[in-house]
Amino acid sequence: MSVEWKRDGGAAVVTMRAGENRFNLQFIADLTRALDEAEASSEPTALVLTGEGKFFSNGLDLAWMTGDGRDRAGEVVTGMLRIFARLLGSPLPSVAALNGHAFAGGAMLALACDFRVMRAERGFFCIPEIDLGLPLHPGMAALIQARLSKKTAHEAIVTGRRYSGVEALAAGIVDHAVPEVDVLPRSLALAAPLAGKNRSVMQAHRRLMYGETLRLLEG
Repeated sequence: MSVEWKRDGGAAVVTMRAGENRFNLQFIADLTRALDEAEASSEPTALVLTGEGKFFSNGLDLAWMTGDGRDRAGEVVTGMLRIFARLLGSPLPSVAALNGHAFAGGAMLALACDFRVMRAERGFFCIPEIDLGLPLHPGMAALIQARLSKKTAHEAIVTGRRYSGVEALAAGIVDHAVPEVDVLPRSLALAAPLAGKNRSVMQAHRRLMYGETLRLLEG
């Protein structure tokens, strides 16, 4: 499986293990399964989402989508947007533990979580669609603007700037920038006190706060 999960106290730690963790149909199916299983637990649960090695996620699997997966590229985009919506509207609080690069859809995957902890010394957060010549989907733009300050959202979208962990912290993109060894422990510490929050109220509040963004992401 390209995505695995395990419990760590009150946290469901979902680990993406597909190299660059690019979104294709198999990756989306595996991530959906892990989220399904984590949400199915009746125990108090908060979600921690992370990757391995150099990458948190590098976004869409463009090589597959323009090659063997050309006929199903639209399904991949729709599936990715629904993952964003699922996290943004989830009954579970969530923390993205950015172990490495978070580019494009990977950056938006992190923004769909409630909090973000980023590796300080290596790795970048970047929304590079302006340089790729790929217009953002309205749901993507809405997600970025819902999570970031107007100034930072403008800079990230219009310039495609690569933010280091320290720069991302200063820009308000992440909540903590820490050494690699502390990324997961800090994320677990953030998640622990949130695990017992009322799920139905959590989901209702998210709809109140992000209703229009969720509508655009869900299609």
